[in-house]
Amino acid sequence: MEKQQFKAESKRVLDLMINSIYTHKEIFLRELISNASDAVDKLAYKSLTDEKVGLNRSDFQIVLTPDPVARTLTISDNGIGMTKEELEENLGTIARSGSLQFKQDMAAAGETPSDVDIIGQFGVGFYSAFMVADEVTVTSKAYGSDTAWRWTSEGADGYTLEACEKDQVGTDIVLHIKADTEEEKYGEFLEQYRLDSLVKKYSDYIHYPIKMLMHKSRQKERPADAGDDYKPEWEDYDQWETLNSMVPLWQRPKKEVKPEEYNAFYKEQYGDWEDPLSVIHMSAEGQVTYQAMLYIPGHAPYDFYTRDYQKGLQLYSSGVLIMDRCADLLPDHFRFVKGVVDSQDFSLNISREMLQHTRQLKLIANNLEKKIKADLLRLQKDDREKYETFWKAFGVQIKYGVMAEYGAHKELLKDLLLFWSSKEEKLITLAEYKARMAADQPYIYFACGDSTANVAKLPQVERILDKGYEILYLTEEPDEFVVDALGAYEETPFKSVNDKDALPESEEEKAQAEKKTEENKDVLDFVKEALGDRIKEARISRILKSGAVCLTADGPVSLEMEKYFRRMDPSQANSMSAQRVLELNPDSGAFAALRAAVDSDKEKAAQYVNLLYNQALIIAGIPLEDPAAYTELVCSLMK
Repeated sequence: MEKQQFKAESKRVLDLMINSIYTHKEIFLRELISNASDAVDKLAYKSLTDEKVGLNRSDFQIVLTPDPVARTLTISDNGIGMTKEELEENLGTIARSGSLQFKQDMAAAGETPSDVDIIGQFGVGFYSAFMVADEVTVTSKAYGSDTAWRWTSEGADGYTLEACEKDQVGTDIVLHIKADTEEEKYGEFLEQYRLDSLVKKYSDYIHYPIKMLMHKSRQKERPADAGDDYKPEWEDYDQWETLNSMVPLWQRPKKEVKPEEYNAFYKEQYGDWEDPLSVIHMSAEGQVTYQAMLYIPGHAPYDFYTRDYQKGLQLYSSGVLIMDRCADLLPDHFRFVKGVVDSQDFSLNISREMLQHTRQLKLIANNLEKKIKADLLRLQKDDREKYETFWKAFGVQIKYGVMAEYGAHKELLKDLLLFWSSKEEKLITLAEYKARMAADQPYIYFACGDSTANVAKLPQVERILDKGYEILYLTEEPDEFVVDALGAYEETPFKSVNDKDALPESEEEKAQAEKKTEENKDVLDFVKEALGDRIKEARISRILKSGAVCLTADGPVSLEMEKYFRRMDPSQANSMSAQRVLELNPDSGAFAALRAAVDSDKEKAAQYVNLLYNQALIIAGIPLEDPAAYTELVCSLMK
C-alpha cells in the first residue's frame, strides 16, 4: 500500500497547523467533536427528506472510547461519513473544509436550514489531533456507500488510504496518544475525568449526546444475615453516560426556564454560593442574531477591585465554547456582569480560539450595555432592597465608569448613581433629589467626608440645612470626582457647601462681609504669618454660621482629592496638594479671643492660631502634622 503525500503542503505547513494556530493542546477534542457534530448534522438534515436514512434525530450520537492499555482515544459518530474521494479531498488537502463545501452547496441550492449549525469551516481543526497523537486513523463509511475506507497518517510524511470493513455509516477517529515527556503528560487525554471535564468545558451544548463508558464503583447490598462486624464490600461496574447537557438554558424559551434553573447554572458555572440578584435572558434577531444570558451578582469577588480580575462573557458559536472570557463584550463599568453569548454570526479566526474584531461584535456589545442598564433601572424601581445590595457591591465601579474616559459614559450611568441624603437619611438617586428640590434652590448641594455622621457635623453644612435645602453626603473616594465629571444633573449644577457662593448674597451681605474682612485684616495677616506655607490664605468666612473655623481649598484640587491622591501615591502628594484656606467666623467667641490676643499678647495669639488650625484639620479629617505638640498646646492653654 503506497503512502500518498498531502496535496497542499509540506511538513512546515502541517507544523504550522499543529503548533502555531492552537494555544492549548486540549482544544483537539473540541475540534474533533465539532467535526463529528457537523457530520451528524448533515445526515440529520438528509433524514428530513430521505426515509432510507432510517434514523430519527434521537438516534444520533457521538461516542468517546479511551483505552489506556492500547493508549488510544476513539471519537465515533453515526453521521454522514466520507467516501474515498472525500477522505482524499478533506483530509489529504490541508485547509480544505468539507463542512464549508456543504454550506456552500446548500446556499447554491437556495437552502438555508435554520436547524443545522455547521461550524467547521476552515478544514484545519482535524489536524489539531497531531498535537497529542503520533498516529491518527480515520475509518469512515459514507451514507449510501457499500465500502468503508481507512485513512492513516503519522503526520507530515503523508498518509495511506485503503478499503476496509465497517458495519455502520459514520466515522471512527482513532488517536494513538503520544508518550509522556517531562514537559507534557499526554496520558491525561486517556483519563475519563479529564475527557469528561473537557466535554463539559468546550462541547457541553453540542446538539447530540456525547457518550462514554464510565468505570464506576458502588457498595454491594448488605446481606440480610450480616452481623455487627460486617464490613461493606464494593464492586466495579461500567455504565454509559451522556457527558453533555446538549440544550443550554439560553436556547430554551424564557418562559420554560425556572428561576432555580437559572440560579443553579449561575452557581455551578461561576462558583458562587449565593443566587444572583437578576438574570437577563434575551434573544435578538436583525443585523446580528444572538442569544444571551447575563447575571447581576449579589456580591463582588474577592479580587474584583484588583488588577488580577478578568472581565468577560463566555462566548459560544453554535453551542461550542470559543472564548471563556470575551472582554470586548462588556464595558469596564459593567465588568461585574457574568454570563454567556451565543451566535452563529461571529467572525472567528482560523483556530476558532479568538474572535475577530467585527461590526457584529460591536453591535452585540452595545445592545448588551443597554440591556444591562435597563435591568439595573428596573431593579432600582421595583426592588430597591436588591438594588442597594447591588450598589453596595458595585457602586464604586459605576462611579469609576462615570469618571472614565473624561466622562464619556456619564450620560449612560448618571441615573444609576446613589448618594446619601441629608433629608431622607438613606441612599437616593439624583432624579429623586431633583424631584424634591425647592423652587428657589439654585444648586444640587454636596458635602464630602469619611462618613455620613461626620459630614452631617461639618460646620459648613449648617447654613445650607437651615435654608431647608437637601445635601448629598459624599463619603467614598471617587465621589467628588464623579460630581466634577457630571458638572450638572438635568441642567442643575452641583455645588459644594464649601463654596462661598453656594448661597446667593444680597448687596448688603456682600458689603458687610467685605467690611468685616477689612476690619480684621491685621488678624488675618497675623494668622498667615504664624502658619506660613501651611496655608495659602486666612479668610473671614462666608460659609460658617455658628462654627468657629473650617478648612477649605482654592484651586482645582479639593481637600478630599488631596486625601485620595495621598492614599493612591504618597510620592506625588506634594504635587497634588490642595491650596488650603483657613476660614474664620468673625462672630464666634473663639475669634473674639484671637482678636484680643493679637492686640495684647502675640505669643498667646500664635498659640490660638495653631489651636484653630489643628481643629480645622480634625474637622476636615486630615491627620494632624504633630499630634503630640497639639496635645501639649491644649494642655498648656488649660493651665
